Amino acid sequence: MELYVGNLPWSINDDGLTKLFSTHGTVSRAKVVMDRDTGRSRGFGFVTMASDAEGQAAIQALNGSSSEGRTLNVRAAEPRPAGDRPQRREGGGGGGGGGGGRGGYGRG
Repeated sequence: MELYVGNLPWSINDDGLTKLFSTHGTVSRAKVVMDRDTGRSRGFGFVTMASDAEGQAAIQALNGSSSEGRTLNVRAAEPRPAGDRPQRREGGGGGGGGGGGRGGYGRG
């Protein structure tokens, strides 16, 4: 079962997230989402528990609990629709449209 974990402390990393959830079951994967540009945590992550029962136990135990002064938000992750993936832009981007020339008003 995949869980969304929000309002994470800025200092937590993947290992810390694994330790936090491993007391409630087997953690298959734990990932803190990092900002691509700054390399810092974005304050949320995802944890995959080995079974639905372990996932539910983790939700019950950790949702609303405090970690380093922050109240955790833990719930079942919602799958992202297939067409809702952000597009990665390659290259340096375009320069926009033409727009040169003279205005068209009043010409005959």
